[in-house]
Amino acid sequence: MPVRGTVTLFHVRGIRIGVDYSWFFVLFLIILWLSSFYRSVLDVSNSDAAPYLLALASALAFFASILLHELGHAFVAVRRGIGISDITLWMFGGVARMTRDSDSPGTEFKVAIGGPIVTLAIALACVVVGIAAAGSDEFWRAMRVEEGADTSGILALIAWLASINLLVLVFNLIPAFPLDGGRIARAIAWRVSGDRNRATRAAARLGQAFSYLFIGIGILLFIEGDVIGGIWLGLIGFILGQSARGAVLQTEFASRIEGIRVADVMDNEPVAIPEDASVERALDEYFLRYRWPWFPVVDAAQRFRGLIERGAADAVPELSRASSVVRDVFEADSTGTLRVRDDEPLESLLGNDALRRLGALMAVDADGRLRGVITADQVGRALRNALGGGGGTPPGSTAT
Repeated sequence: MPVRGTVTLFHVRGIRIGVDYSWFFVLFLIILWLSSFYRSVLDVSNSDAAPYLLALASALAFFASILLHELGHAFVAVRRGIGISDITLWMFGGVARMTRDSDSPGTEFKVAIGGPIVTLAIALACVVVGIAAAGSDEFWRAMRVEEGADTSGILALIAWLASINLLVLVFNLIPAFPLDGGRIARAIAWRVSGDRNRATRAAARLGQAFSYLFIGIGILLFIEGDVIGGIWLGLIGFILGQSARGAVLQTEFASRIEGIRVADVMDNEPVAIPEDASVERALDEYFLRYRWPWFPVVDAAQRFRGLIERGAADAVPELSRASSVVRDVFEADSTGTLRVRDDEPLESLLGNDALRRLGALMAVDADGRLRGVITADQVGRALRNALGGGGGTPPGSTAT
């Protein structure tokens, strides 16, 4: 299901790739700025189409680099058993939305470093290609945009792409949570202290300190006449500060529900449909009986496979329902976003996008067998009980 305010582009190994509407605005600004840059580098007239084509290619290549960066995080996370619901590109870069937090400092470090390693590889590849094409001296002159450099359009594009990826790499390694460098700092602090919550608070406060620094530098740039740069850096600082503050509040909240597991609050008698059941049986014995909009689907060993919705079953022609089976029409949980381990801490569900969208998650054991269903209402009741049974709003959320 697409995130509100985004446009789906495609899927990679079941991960939805989308762009926020703000991305189109930034894409336009980058193309506008780069067309002027290339016109100056190539020393051509305003009527020449080459700068605009190079600007478009550079902008798309830059966002492709950002996407590869996020896929670096995503693939490492999936290998460590963490589902990725989607990757969204927006005006300040990209974000890979994980279905749960890391379970160890080692996992946190590997997921955090996955993106920067990809960005470094892209920058090095551009440098190697540029040097092979024009020689080291000419390529370095192209990267520094020196006057008199014998720079072709393609060489200028490669040099710019190498430079911007190196800039992204350096920026992301700043130890300010939730930037990659901040998550690396969090992993190190977690390893040293043995306390994830304390490590998160320390990394988030570093993020808040850097946010003030960015805002301060942005104000200075604005006063000195660099209006766009000042506003841009100030916005980055503001968003970084808000994210870090949210992480601190969520950590304080998580510390109050420490020890509560998914198995403690889930419904441990889930109603599931066998994948080899006919669609007719699914409709008669499950949908018409319970009146639920969806059901989990399990195989012969009771392993969770995915969900079947009422609409998918109804779409099967009536004459074919007796011969069609559920495995042919259900939605497979190929990315693992619809499930959670029953021994996971309840705090791992805080901010879970799939839980918010679906209203429930399937609780499975280590072998993937369905053990229960945990709903958003059950999570909410457990959180209120942990906070003393009050009806107030948990820290970090908004009352509606």
